[in-house]
Amino acid sequence: MNTPSFLRELGIQNHNAGTWIGSQSFDSAGRITSSTPVDGSVIGSVSVTTSEQYHQAVEAAHAAFLEWRNVPAPKRGEVVRQYGNLLRQHKESLGALVSFEMGKSLAEGLGEVQEMIDICDYAVGLSRQLAGLTMKSERPDHFMMEQWHPVGVVGVISAFNFPVAVWAWNACIAWVCGDAVVWKASEKVPLNAVACQLLWNQVAKANNVPAGLSCIVTGGAEVGIWMSEDARLPVLSATGSTRMGREVGKKVAERFGRSILELGGNNAIIVTPTADLKMTVTAAVFGAVGTAGQRCTSTRRLIIHESIFTKVIDAIKNAYGQLKIGTPLKAENHVGPLIDTAAVSMYLNALDAVDAAGGTFHLRGTQLHGAEYEGGCYVSPSIAEVENHWSIVQHETFAPLLYVMKYSTYEEAIALQNGVPQGLSSAIMTGSMQEAQRFLSADGSDCGIANVNIGTSGAEIGGAFGGEKETGGGRESGSDAWKAYMRRQTNTLNYGTSLPLAQGIVFNI
Repeated sequence: MNTPSFLRELGIQNHNAGTWIGSQSFDSAGRITSSTPVDGSVIGSVSVTTSEQYHQAVEAAHAAFLEWRNVPAPKRGEVVRQYGNLLRQHKESLGALVSFEMGKSLAEGLGEVQEMIDICDYAVGLSRQLAGLTMKSERPDHFMMEQWHPVGVVGVISAFNFPVAVWAWNACIAWVCGDAVVWKASEKVPLNAVACQLLWNQVAKANNVPAGLSCIVTGGAEVGIWMSEDARLPVLSATGSTRMGREVGKKVAERFGRSILELGGNNAIIVTPTADLKMTVTAAVFGAVGTAGQRCTSTRRLIIHESIFTKVIDAIKNAYGQLKIGTPLKAENHVGPLIDTAAVSMYLNALDAVDAAGGTFHLRGTQLHGAEYEGGCYVSPSIAEVENHWSIVQHETFAPLLYVMKYSTYEEAIALQNGVPQGLSSAIMTGSMQEAQRFLSADGSDCGIANVNIGTSGAEIGGAFGGEKETGGGRESGSDAWKAYMRRQTNTLNYGTSLPLAQGIVFNI
């Protein structure tokens, strides 16, 4: 394979160091090979972080934190602003790498880099708004307030489906809060992490920031275990499966650390009789097949009113027939490959499980073969009519498998929507103000994200991102999610000449 120009622009080599402490790289004997799901060819390899290198990275990050926390927050924001501008310059190349190494469409790859740029902009503004409260004291001549201070070194474990954006959600906010960051990217997409670090190094050098402010550690589950058990990482943000989150959350809690868990989703759209059909089809189709169904916010279930069930299914099938599946580097293709052959097998096994449970396929997908798909991990999408309580439906299938089911009353629809262990994203398509408001009320959707007349995927960075139940309860990105990367301190200042005690207690000595 000829080396694509975007790899050369980003500084990606055939063999790359997998451990980075700022601009300094560390190699090792062990290596992880990165292959593209587009055609199975090898892109390059990265070295695996050794135990010794891991400890060096964390120590360097801690040393950087001790210096960085004293830099005024707006000046920290200025560094992040420059990083955002550099991302703008390399958006096309980094977006192509996201698409090439992960398999999502080029439009989605570019969109992911735009998310990075957006969170940089958000973080710059946030750097001047890290505000606490003032409170009235019950004691005379006393002043009370709360402050937010940097917490230390933030660990980030990211998943393959968003190779760069989720790290940026965490890193950019953590940096303006005064923290250092140690990042373990998915071993399925390690080159994206290297590219982000190489770009960061340019900004860091120009601004003479502490060397360990951004570190990369690379490897499999063992590196994640090191991070989960490491008390030097007071905050650990982990994105991945519910199974992984259970282990991470338990280990972090045992050492009294804080975890930000972004885990599985089993997201549904309720389609009511008053829904706009065109908007519904757009939301459902992109939600189900975008990123080949490999988003945590992908639409897994479509809960359709019985009076319009056939009409909606026919419209969605018609839209599926217009989808173009193929290499994600071609802008005209809507759907790229699954991440690897294991994901293909998981998808096909899920279809067999639907069959075994008694499901009815309105459209049954398969693995795609032929010259244009040679060596890749391409599948066509599926639509299956199911019962919500079935085991296969209760679990997340990370692939373009859309479950459809009928409902008769609004209350039944809400019960179906909420009747899964996960609680990330949800949506209702309706022209009824009453139904819309009920969906957003306390007895409506139980998810961390609830939308009206838009789909389940495509969250904006201004809102806090995350979910409830088995999704983990963590929040990242916008709103007040920044508080997770800081420690709260309540201050009381006595500017009087006596020491009255709280609650009117008198203690004479």
